[in-house]
Amino acid sequence: MQDTLLSLQHISKNFGEGDVLRDISLDVARGEFVTLLGASGCGKTTTLRIISGLETPDEGTVLLDGRDVTALPPERRPVNTVFQSYALFPHMNVEKNVAYGLRVRRMDKASIEKRVREMLELVQMADFAKRMPSQLSGGQRQRIAIARALAPEPELLLLDEPLGALDLQLRRQMQLELKRLQKKLGIAYLFIAHDLSMVKHISDRIGVMYLGHLVEVGGSDDVYHRPLHPYTQALLSAVPIPDPKTAREKQRIVLEGELPSPIDLPSGCVFRTRCPNATERCAQAKPPTVKVGDRLVSCFMYDEN
Repeated sequence: MQDTLLSLQHISKNFGEGDVLRDISLDVARGEFVTLLGASGCGKTTTLRIISGLETPDEGTVLLDGRDVTALPPERRPVNTVFQSYALFPHMNVEKNVAYGLRVRRMDKASIEKRVREMLELVQMADFAKRMPSQLSGGQRQRIAIARALAPEPELLLLDEPLGALDLQLRRQMQLELKRLQKKLGIAYLFIAHDLSMVKHISDRIGVMYLGHLVEVGGSDDVYHRPLHPYTQALLSAVPIPDPKTAREKQRIVLEGELPSPIDLPSGCVFRTRCPNATERCAQAKPPTVKVGDRLVSCFMYDEN
């Protein structure tokens, strides 16, 4: 990938009760919007925590701008995070919340005040500078959380299901707002989302995770309209379609069996116990990650060897 900003190289993480991440490799280009999809517990949040420095991988390397930051503390990384719970300080008003990261970095007072004004104008919240978080709606609190994350001018913004607590209409509005800000500022996003129907409209590329493994990565339209991995096919078959005629033609893929435990993963391909296409080969070895057009997929169906 040209002008790579973030490169995860063979990242693995184990918390003592099984692998949370196993051999994750992913690149994010400067200014790119990448979304991670997958069921709860698949390792998406742990991936973001490792990138931000809140967790250290057991194996693998995190490169930012070509620099190895695997052992670097969070405050020394050009990365910031927006959390689902907003994580605003309840005892600080809006402008003090937005200024917090700048004060930690010991920016001078005049520069802080200027930057806070710019950020509040950017998220259209300039008139709320003196309000307390308890006086704001959910959407307004999320805008302040985004402004605070953007204030230190990170090169990469990590968004950990930041819109999950909002109602559907506000969630869609905020997704479009996030895309607008990303285009305006030219920074990279790594986004975790549950609203699969909207992700394809705001993402450049999508990565699909299953039980700590990255099973498919590709362009948004390709992944949505021509999913390759059986898990991606099942995941996207559940996305509602507004057109009744098209919806009738769409076949829902229902996965059989229970989700395996992370402390007792199946041998070979971790998806094989629920995969309708599984063969004996799938039980014997982990499938390699192969390139299919512009996509990467981990499945023996696409392995020519």
